[in-house]
Formats: sequence, structure tokens, C-alpha cells
Amino acid sequence: MRRKDRWRAGALLVALTLLIAACGESSTDETSAPATETTTTTEAATTTTTEAATTTAAPAGENLTLWVYDDGRIPILTELGEEFAEEYGVGVTVEAVDLAELRNQMLLGASGSGPDLAIIPHDNLGALVENGAVEAVDLGDKAGEYLPNSIDGFMYNGELYGVPLAVENIGFFYNTDLVDTPPATWDEVAEVGRALVDSGDVDVVIGLPDLTYNSYPVYTSFGGYIFGQDASGSFTADDIGMTNEGMVAGLTWIESLVDEGLVPENVDWDASHVLFETGKEAFIMTGPWAINRFQDAGVPYAVSAFPAAEEGGEPGYPFLGVQGLIVSASSDQLLLAEAFALEKIATEESMKAIWEAEPRPSAWASVFALADDADTQGFNAAGIDAVPMPSIPAMGFVWDAWVAAGTLVMTGELGPEASLTQAVEQILAQIEESG
Repeated sequence: MRRKDRWRAGALLVALTLLIAACGESSTDETSAPATETTTTTEAATTTTTEAATTTAAPAGENLTLWVYDDGRIPILTELGEEFAEEYGVGVTVEAVDLAELRNQMLLGASGSGPDLAIIPHDNLGALVENGAVEAVDLGDKAGEYLPNSIDGFMYNGELYGVPLAVENIGFFYNTDLVDTPPATWDEVAEVGRALVDSGDVDVVIGLPDLTYNSYPVYTSFGGYIFGQDASGSFTADDIGMTNEGMVAGLTWIESLVDEGLVPENVDWDASHVLFETGKEAFIMTGPWAINRFQDAGVPYAVSAFPAAEEGGEPGYPFLGVQGLIVSASSDQLLLAEAFALEKIATEESMKAIWEAEPRPSAWASVFALADDADTQGFNAAGIDAVPMPSIPAMGFVWDAWVAAGTLVMTGELGPEASLTQAVEQILAQIEESG
């Protein structure tokens, strides 16, 4: 049952003290401590559970279950779970579960069939909240320790539904052998790239892995957006911005590159990366997942903030991805689950430990500032004004329509305004059909 009133830290500690004391009284006849258990299965894209690490320091049946959708953080979360067990007398089982299965199990909502806690990307939040699968949380004064846009990522209908852990966004890459300093405007991108194409140094000006997620900074620099926000700060399908002047201007700029032959009309994610890593492309908009392949290829690069629409204008900003810890509304150990999230994880010490174990940019502001390598600083500069990708269910209708709009423009079948208008009509029809 969902509750509107949140347990404050004091109430958590008092109630947990009583609970732990009761557990201790009920186990006074035990002759030995519970044994530590470990569960292991194989990891594969088609399986739902890959690996589990268990810590136990409590009577049987009281372990919390934490599901994660990748295994990179399992060791550190296991360690933090062990510390939690020492303090609260309750163990934590950490399991890697396929994201789709994680989401489906939480939506089923049957107590005992899913986890007590889970780590998810914030754009999976909307459906879970709409179905009452997630508990709202209250960070209290700790909220001020987080990057504001990471908090925004887990806000829904004016309430916070997760403890942010890490943030992620794309950046603007440029080949440092070909370009001395990153262009300040998109027109300068075209100008510099045009000269490199004319000289035969590159075949393509800029890599466009897609015309949606990875190209979003082009649209935003001109004032484009997908969904507006209501008075509570939540995204709303009542304000679809895909046909505003900024979105049209952004797609028009991309169209101009195609018309000049500076980028191919065929949008291909892998080909755009191959061209950059082989030195045949001056720029590309992509994320930290491309770092390893670029380094392996030996291409000289740097990452910077995005260009602006005009000289002195605001740089374009990308979508922000936020990963966070949510508490299942179906947990039969809700108080303990909230304690783990709010009292153990939501601390500078734990957030720093998580970042050191797997250095994704932290959502905790002071830990975020610790990153000193050039790549991370470049991504941080690119994402300083990043806006969380909308997590409302209507966002699910955007992608196909947006992709289709870009394809129609690249192939010359429709102009930017007409293609985006058609996209919005498709989105609105799907929203209406969905009820």
C-alpha cells in the first residue's frame, strides 16, 4: 500500500532499533551465527539473473534483496551491504537482473516476487510510479548535496522516487590533429568541416549516430525541446515542443549539411564511429561508451561542451541519464529498505566508495567534483545544463516518430517542419490510443 507520509530519519532509527532488538530476543536460543550464503548464475543478454552476492548478518528471512541491471557495482554494493548488516543486523542480497525482467517483476507488484530495492535508469521510472510499484523517498537536507539535475531525474508528479547514484551524458568529440579548438557555433562546425572536406583531410564533417538522442544538443541550442514541464517541474505530454522553432531550426541545420554533401543522408550509428576513429571525420556527438574504441584505434581526440546556435549564445545541452536506487512499494521490509537507501547509501562516504569502484560521474556534488581526468571533465562540461530524459510514459511514443521525421528529411521526402509536424501527430494519436 502506498503511503503519502514519509518516514523521517529519526523514525527510521527508532523503529529499526526496536525491530533489531526484537530480532535479537527471538534468536537468543541460536547456538551459532547464520552462515553466509552466495548465489551465482551465468550472465547473458537473454537471461534475467546473472550474478548474486549475498551478505548475511541477520536471522534467516530478513535479508533485503537489491536488484541491479549490470554487474559493475555488485562488489561495492555487497561491501556496503555487509557494513549495513553489521550496523542493523540485516543482510543484503545483491543480484544482477536483466532490466526488462527487473521492470516487469516490479510492475507485477506481488510481495516476495521482486526485490526490496533496485537500481534503474531514471527513464524507466514513469511506468513504475504510475503503477504504484515504487515508494517515494525523502532525502531531507541531503537533497542539497546532490546535483540538482540528478534530483530532477527521479522527480515524478512533484515527488522524489529514488536516490540518485550517477549521471551520464554525451559530449562533443573533436579530432585534435585536425581541429585546434572546439568550434563555438554550429555554423563554425560546418565552416571548419567544409574546409577539411575540401582539402581531402576528412570525408565527413560530423558523425551523427542518430538524429534523436545523440543529436539533441543541436536542437536545444536553438531552443528546441521534447516535453515541457508543469508547475511541479514534472514533464507533461500537454506541452509537446517538437514543432517549435528551435526543433525546426536544429533539423534544418542538419539538412543543410546533407544538401552540401558534408554528411551522408544515411544515418548509421556504427559507421559514424568508425569514420571518427579512422580519422575520416572531424567531429562526433557520442558518449563515454565510445572512449575505449577511440583509444584502441589511437585517434587523437578531446571532449568539450557543445556549440551554440549563434556567437555568444547558450551551448546546446544533451539529455541527462540518471541512475538511482528505488524502493519497491511491494517490499515486506519497507522500513529496512528505506534505511539502506537513505541512511547507508545516501552519504558522502558511500557515494565516494561507489564512484571509486566504478567511476561514472557521481550524482553527489562533492564527489562529482573529484573527477580530474580530461575525458570526464569534458563530459561534465558538456552536461552541466543537461536535462533528464523525460520519464513519462508518453516518451515511449516519441522515439519511432522522431526517427521517422529525421529519415524523411535526410532522404528529401519532407522538410523539417512538415516531418516534425507529422511526428507530433503520430505521438498524439498514440497517447490517445493508450488512454
